[in-house]
Amino acid sequence: MAMTDVQKAERAEIALLAGAAPDVAPALKAWLARLGHERRLSAKTREAYARDMTGFLQHLARHLGATPDLAAFSELAPRDVRAVIAAKRAEGIEPRTQMRFLAAARSFGRHLEREGLGKVGALTAVRAPRIPRTLPRPVSVADAKKLADPDIRAGEARESWVLMRDAAVLALLYGSGLRISEALGLRRRDMPAPGAGDHITVTGKGGKTRMVPVLPHVLKAIDAYAVACPFALELGGPLFVGEKGGPLSARVIQRTVESLRGALGLPDSATPHALRHSFATHLLARGGDLRSIQELLGHASLSTTQIYAAVDASALMASWRAAHPRARLADNKEG
Repeated sequence: MAMTDVQKAERAEIALLAGAAPDVAPALKAWLARLGHERRLSAKTREAYARDMTGFLQHLARHLGATPDLAAFSELAPRDVRAVIAAKRAEGIEPRTQMRFLAAARSFGRHLEREGLGKVGALTAVRAPRIPRTLPRPVSVADAKKLADPDIRAGEARESWVLMRDAAVLALLYGSGLRISEALGLRRRDMPAPGAGDHITVTGKGGKTRMVPVLPHVLKAIDAYAVACPFALELGGPLFVGEKGGPLSARVIQRTVESLRGALGLPDSATPHALRHSFATHLLARGGDLRSIQELLGHASLSTTQIYAAVDASALMASWRAAHPRARLADNKEG
């Protein structure tokens, strides 16, 4: 049976505490509890913090030559923190992961200071690694529709309900802009009854919920899958289940898209997450405003959503030419 997010978080906490110095372990436990209770971070996010802090402590211990205790934390110099980041870089760890390690350590350092257990100014004195900002690579409207079409895989030796399930998941990713974790985290009760509504509430990063619309044809695809599914989909159970009836793994959907890429001649950038990019880019191309798209995607900051403006620069230029009087005048003179 697959582990729940809470169980994974508990396992990551146990691993973290097992490798910590005796006087640091209680502080780490209190820190993780604060993340859950005061900051209301989800179990999945707490698991990530615990894993990142475990990695940071392991590299710090190698650098210092001993497992760091509270005194060692207070005596850290910027060069010690830079040595940890440099070690991660030497391992080929990407800047985004390096930044996560540092963010976890900084969060723990703030906890130590708040509890009067020492000051760790070295953690904030070190600049975070630069993360190259890459543009999302959406798939075209036509290819997004093909990915969510169960008939594309009609020749596969798979049960029809499995093909319908995968198509329903992919249609939901593209039609509502969900992350794959959000789609697979849906419960049967989260879906409206036929004809009873066209919105669902999803739980995103940090346990934050938001309401998103679901297109009629997507609801129809989900209903068709639910009817064909050989397992009883309990109201409180997962909406999408695996071939043995348990929660569906994201890896199954990823492998499905990998297979479809070959059949459709799509690039490696065509992934389940690319459908979320496609949702945003295609909305923007059709006149959607960034604020609305931000809310639909569940982005905490508008700056995260603004990256789609760069993807759709050509469409924005076309809108400018169509709407701005000086632009129309310039076009007339050129003609």
